[in-house]
Amino acid sequence: MKLSVIGCGYLGAVHAASMAELGHDVTGIDVDPERIASLSRGVAPFHEPGFNDLLVANQQKLAFSTDMSAANGSRVHFLAVGTPQSSDGSVDMTYVNQAVSDLLPHLSPGDLVVGKSTVPVGTAERLLTMVEPTGAHLMWNPEFLREGFAVEDTLSPDRLVYGVTDDDAGVNDTAILDEVYAAILAKDTPRLVMNFATAELVKVAANSFLATKISFINAMAEIADVTGANVTQLADAIGHDDRIGRRFLNAGIGFGGGCLPKDIRGFAARATELGVGEALSFLKDVDDINLRRRRRVQEILSAELGDLTGKKIAVWGLAFKPDSDDIRDSPALDIVESLARAGAHVTGSDPEATGPATRRIQSAGLEDSVTLEVDHLSAARGADAIVVATEWQHFRTTDASVVANLVNNPLVVDGRNCLPAGEWKQAGFVYRGMGRS
Repeated sequence: MKLSVIGCGYLGAVHAASMAELGHDVTGIDVDPERIASLSRGVAPFHEPGFNDLLVANQQKLAFSTDMSAANGSRVHFLAVGTPQSSDGSVDMTYVNQAVSDLLPHLSPGDLVVGKSTVPVGTAERLLTMVEPTGAHLMWNPEFLREGFAVEDTLSPDRLVYGVTDDDAGVNDTAILDEVYAAILAKDTPRLVMNFATAELVKVAANSFLATKISFINAMAEIADVTGANVTQLADAIGHDDRIGRRFLNAGIGFGGGCLPKDIRGFAARATELGVGEALSFLKDVDDINLRRRRRVQEILSAELGDLTGKKIAVWGLAFKPDSDDIRDSPALDIVESLARAGAHVTGSDPEATGPATRRIQSAGLEDSVTLEVDHLSAARGADAIVVATEWQHFRTTDASVVANLVNNPLVVDGRNCLPAGEWKQAGFVYRGMGRS
């Protein structure tokens, strides 16, 4: 089938290449000429494991353009543009609205527009009034990608969600999308069909639940710090309860990225618009706990080192999570900036995110206080403290005795509780974790 994907950022580019992998002819469309040029050359414009290989392997089935007219002739049009956070916490719908408006002249009767962007509940009903006069139909098909696993999550998702209209068109549209996802459905992937509002809520409800679970265990870490409890052992113990589960109970410096922080704020803002803000008032506490965890690192460093002015702090990790170069709302980079503003000289290290992090540091005017390197051992040389802020595998497996010979002062703050604490202590380090010692 011939498909178009409108928006070729993280979501759209991975979706386009994955649909080509499923055998479809795909045209990706985006307003960013540099991004389109890179994708056209078969070069991924961001780091995502497996994506570049997928892109190269399917070049014959993929085309990319900055011209919306390239969508002409496609049977299905996936809408995958960004929905950033506005200054008031609500979702900025500028790009979605513009993309749909630009697509309308290129739709034909019987075409299917499939929304994948994360939008406020009620958006699909509004967009339907724009799409219907063209004779095209609308569905909502939210994405559930985890950065670092995006290719896997697209080609082998744990479920497919279809938001449809309650009429015969919805039945026919479901059959078309089934054809697009035939190879995925053949693996017995659960497929859930529901109305627009429910489909729109699935993504933000799931992310809000996960964010709440993470902030809960981080709140327990705060209790553990003042009582001498071990939050990791606590998580192991409560995680054995089938009603709770162990996943997403890893205490640390909190969540970041382009989804969880934005989605909980946007969801709360939308609930307020709908007159039911109290239903999601707890999400403000979830957000507050998350932001407080970032400040905890500086509190520990100040307690151990005193005045941070002139101290050299090595921060291992800049991306918001491992196997990604994404620095959006990154706790690690927030820590780098706060330490620099406190007078420390920060040497940050990340295997993939130094490029985008450099641009942010420059825009913040902190170039004189922050040095960024790819090699984490070089960053540690002469340091008064090391902070592990992103749990890259090669940070976790670094030989502590090697690091001990590089640093000026053997202090490590394990912001992700990912290091073998005993090994670091044996190597002579003062080890400080998040809710564990």
